Amino acid sequence: METVEMNSVSLKRPHSEDDVANADEIKRQKISEKSKTGNDSGQSVETVTEQPDKSLLEDTKNEIIPNEESEEQEDEELEDSDEDGDPESFADMMKHGLTESDVGITKFVSSHKGFSGILKERYSDFVVHEIGKDGRVSHLDDFSVPVDDEDPSEETFTVLSDEDKQRLEELQLLKNKETSVAIEVIEDTKEKRTVIHQAVKSLFPGLETKTEDRDGKKYIIAYHAAGKKALAKVRTATDPRKHSWPKSRGSYCHFVLYKENKDTMDAINVLSKFLRVKPNIFSYMGTKDKRAITVQEIAVLRITAQRLAHLNKCLMNFKLGNFSYKNHPLKLGELQGNHFTVVLRNITGTDDQIEQAMHSLREIGFINYYGMQRFGTTAVPTYQIGRAILQNNWNEVMDLILKPRPGAEKGYLVKCREEWAKTKDPAAALKKLPVKRCVEGQLLRGLLKYGMKNIISAFGIIPRNNRLMYIHSYQSYVWNNMVSKRIEEYGLRAVPGDLTLKGATAVHIEEGDVDNYTIHDVVMPLPGFDVIYPKHKIGEAYKEMLVADNLDINNMRHKIRDYSLSGAYRKIIIRPQNVSWEVVAYDDPRIPLFTTDLDKLEGKPLPVLPTDGKFRALKMEFSLPPSTYATMAIREVLKMDTSIKNQTQLNTTWLR
Repeated sequence: METVEMNSVSLKRPHSEDDVANADEIKRQKISEKSKTGNDSGQSVETVTEQPDKSLLEDTKNEIIPNEESEEQEDEELEDSDEDGDPESFADMMKHGLTESDVGITKFVSSHKGFSGILKERYSDFVVHEIGKDGRVSHLDDFSVPVDDEDPSEETFTVLSDEDKQRLEELQLLKNKETSVAIEVIEDTKEKRTVIHQAVKSLFPGLETKTEDRDGKKYIIAYHAAGKKALAKVRTATDPRKHSWPKSRGSYCHFVLYKENKDTMDAINVLSKFLRVKPNIFSYMGTKDKRAITVQEIAVLRITAQRLAHLNKCLMNFKLGNFSYKNHPLKLGELQGNHFTVVLRNITGTDDQIEQAMHSLREIGFINYYGMQRFGTTAVPTYQIGRAILQNNWNEVMDLILKPRPGAEKGYLVKCREEWAKTKDPAAALKKLPVKRCVEGQLLRGLLKYGMKNIISAFGIIPRNNRLMYIHSYQSYVWNNMVSKRIEEYGLRAVPGDLTLKGATAVHIEEGDVDNYTIHDVVMPLPGFDVIYPKHKIGEAYKEMLVADNLDINNMRHKIRDYSLSGAYRKIIIRPQNVSWEVVAYDDPRIPLFTTDLDKLEGKPLPVLPTDGKFRALKMEFSLPPSTYATMAIREVLKMDTSIKNQTQLNTTWLR
């Protein structure tokens, strides 16, 4: 899974950016002064964020940014964290969270002195452009629609009244007892009737139309051709509605999705709602972070570019463009990676420090750790649940998910956990949950259905990707710890007994060949039944770590097939490509420091920046392959702990 991570270092504030802009500048100056005088180590970072418009937020899931394709969705833990309220209470709650050292992230490869900076002060300070399998970077630079004689006229989208659309939607979704909807043709011409026929069929898939005379007037009658069975059949990706779709036109409309402050799945859900189709007719190569501006390619089955382009008039924070028709969908993982444009504001490093840091990132790279969002943000890390699953300890799995826990959580989750601890009654605990989609709600529904003696089946109610998230988190936890040990033991050079890849096969580096390899060739395994381990001390360290967790490294097959781990290999050092950077001065924290694709399309000028502003920012660009975390690259530059716990402790003063 491709992910683009970053949110693990962002903290939300309960105020809008405009309301507190002036106060923000004063507070930043205070913090900056403190960091210069009171932080000799240079190992701090300020992380703040603006509060997005609540109307745009459907929920507050943890955001992702790894650069991975299957891992991206897994990293999005389903537990909501309650970040509203005063900053002191949030900071106090986050004392129970994880730090980097808790998940094995302890080493750096560069020798420069760290410095502080504000990461993701604005979501527009973090821009992600997808890199396709052909190496092309996705950009939104064209709103035009491919010319097609088969497309309906523009009038199709305006001919129906709001009342007509409401009745048609209710008919389409079988929300009432009506078997048809009659639309009177006010201006009775053949052309007008044709437009209404086209509008109903294109805007409300599953409906058919016919013309009838009633009392001397013409009506367009919309109806289901074969009732509920037809509706169920036509609204799937595998058996789409058999509208007239030109044979010469590819079945899939590919387009570039530009989105701001929304994750990919939320965006697709919104698009499906407006188009009145199922989300599963959309495909993509990877999910992108919420708290960012992201640009990626999407494909949709048998929806015209004209209909998609029409959405640009009614959607906020989305733009669709660069339309084309092709004969294939997109597949997860097909991308080459992502290109990042990141602004770190209010930096304290000297020009020399910054040059050293960025040269090191370009020439050596960074340790390819799994980022903090891989492990959750609450007091119960996801890897602990994964370990219990692998141990076949299902009572522990249930307890870890449902028991009361310290830390930042929604009030209703706290009440649900308290009820569970008191009664062990799934029905009673479920009543405390207004939101049943969360992992806790899903598990409780499973326990209600299957009973307390069948926890395995109850746990199976949780969607498969979310269940696998837990065991993959444990693999990541082991990998991070082992890589830190490997670098501590042998440094940044290849040594005999290390592993490298020959094609897709891992082989050991032999004594006589060691000079032919560098640290950039070395891989280490995620534990599983289909991998080999290093032949030096670290191979034994893997076994010892799993033994301490009551697991057998030689038997990673689970009696439930889904939870059997085959393992995989991962490079220990990643060297970003296309690295560039620039230090700029600025006065107003609300002013963007670069132009986006949308800015360019709308003809917005480049921001005019002062030469001697109050603050300095580091603008950096780099490309990463799939399955790598941008936060870990930024961590290497700033020499900072990217955990929310550490950032909150550093920034409580600023947040006041």
